[in-house]
Amino acid sequence: MKLARFDAGNGARTGVIVDSKIIDLVEVNAPYTEMEDIIHGHSDAVSKLAEFTDGMEGSLTLTEAKLLAPIKTAGKYLAIGMNYKKHQEESIALGVKPPEHQVWFNKQTTCLNDPYGDIESGVTDQLDYEVELGLVIGRKAKSVLRKDALSHVFGFFVANDVSARDWQFHSPTFMMGKSFDTHGPIGPWIVTADEIADPHNLDLKCFVNDEVRQSSNTSKMLHRIEEQIEYLSTAFTLEPCDLIATGTPEGVGVALNPPVFLKSGDVVRCEVESIGSIENKVL
Repeated sequence: MKLARFDAGNGARTGVIVDSKIIDLVEVNAPYTEMEDIIHGHSDAVSKLAEFTDGMEGSLTLTEAKLLAPIKTAGKYLAIGMNYKKHQEESIALGVKPPEHQVWFNKQTTCLNDPYGDIESGVTDQLDYEVELGLVIGRKAKSVLRKDALSHVFGFFVANDVSARDWQFHSPTFMMGKSFDTHGPIGPWIVTADEIADPHNLDLKCFVNDEVRQSSNTSKMLHRIEEQIEYLSTAFTLEPCDLIATGTPEGVGVALNPPVFLKSGDVVRCEVESIGSIENKVL
């Protein structure tokens, strides 16, 4: 099931995407009408919604509504760094210390942006892109074993971990350069976990002005999603509506020779197989 937040003139609402049309859950008086309630309901809520909307047709086309970030307010937005071997190699070549453990940082949730929202460069002179597979936690996870970890995932989305490279190294935690307002576009919707047969076999690509900059597959992750959830939940509780960005492959702008950063007017498109794409223009 594809679940989206959208605005068609009546404010933010939640809908199910079927055949490129939106079933407005408020309009059809569905048992769940808010994304956060569906996520907290996890697989039970998905099953009830699937049964309720079976056979329905959407009343809106995707062009008749503005798609919004699928989650309005996340509890945490956590991202893993250097989780693809070639990206790790290009990072080390830039002087980043080789990691001994999984490398995690926070993206402040105020950075969240719509799937087609504009990216504001702000004060950075080194604006960069990172396509990633994102996931939403649907069940509380604390001290989760690797074999059980995927059962805590509600669904998946496309993420662009927009980065201000000059500000990124103001702090060893990367937080400042990863959390500028608008630097967290996600979407275009959440695809529920039952729809993704293998999250570790998905092509992902990033284009800048239709030029391919990144092209890889999630099979090349160094730390699989199960390992990520196990590691994080050993230290602290992951809760429903928490977001995780699972890492980016090689090809980021800062690692090109010479470096190529985003500039005003550039259009960045991030795609993940079986999920969709997001596209953002730089202001």
